[in-house]
Amino acid sequence: MMTIDILLTGAAIPSARDALAEAYTLHHLPDIVDVPAWAARDGNRIRGIAATNGVPVSGKLIEALPKLEIIAGFGVGYDNIDVAAAVNQGVVVTHTPDVLSDEVADLTIGLLLATIRQIPQADRFLRAGEWLEKPFPLTATLRGRTIGIFGLGRIGVAIAERLAAFGVTILYHNRRPRTDVPFQYVGTLKDLATQADVLIIAAPGGSETHHAVNAEVLTALGRDGILINIGRGSTVDEPALIRALENGDILSAGLDVFEDEPHVPEALKAIERVVLLPHVASASVHTRDAMGRLMVDNLRSWFAGKGPLTPVPETPWPQVDA
Repeated sequence: MMTIDILLTGAAIPSARDALAEAYTLHHLPDIVDVPAWAARDGNRIRGIAATNGVPVSGKLIEALPKLEIIAGFGVGYDNIDVAAAVNQGVVVTHTPDVLSDEVADLTIGLLLATIRQIPQADRFLRAGEWLEKPFPLTATLRGRTIGIFGLGRIGVAIAERLAAFGVTILYHNRRPRTDVPFQYVGTLKDLATQADVLIIAAPGGSETHHAVNAEVLTALGRDGILINIGRGSTVDEPALIRALENGDILSAGLDVFEDEPHVPEALKAIERVVLLPHVASASVHTRDAMGRLMVDNLRSWFAGKGPLTPVPETPWPQVDA
């Protein structure tokens, strides 16, 4: 029986790694000391890549694998993969949408409430014994707020549907308006920030959204404004955000993603009224297992001749109705 060689780019969850090891011959990129030498020797054996979240799959690596057919990404975002290089080489790219949308949306609501009501700060206040001396200060509220969502894709819609139960006004900005949602479209990100006092970022990363949330957008959000980011750290101009928080140009921020993960600026960590999470929006055992299964299932489906299950929009695979 012919074996299929797969390159695993980083650490995978155990269930996914076990499934890959059972079905394929695995090459583990972190264990390869000299990648060019390895590529010259074994690169023509690699037919697929299992791309773990956050590990870059560069055009140079793709070009070094002449028999490469598919890159199966782990995560709904795929800005870590040079998709243009993959398309140029006729390589299909897949990701893992839908299976993490509910988990990320749940965490977003938790992060929003934690930021507005200062839940982590109140926890620290109690643990430090300060409640024995004085009550915790009054906080801001979600009541009466207008929520702007930047990026109304699968995750953005799931967030909006949950927020609708809170009775808040919901606006959104996308590359283009949607006709299948009841929420109001706003034509520019600055206008969205002007009309909202909570801005939730659920947009993908990449060059189109790089530093889209800049000083001008933060100023438009206003002094009572709250920024929540569960999308990609690259969408926010981090130094501009720090200045806006330090100067009181916005009220607070809740962040699950950062520009240079896992490195978070000390200036950001020093601001008491922000809530910072270590990129955990989809990080439950249930959801990460589901993401791993879908990554593996994309490879299985491809090598069984059935095509990819969840190709990215840029993929060369023809998406035709059955």
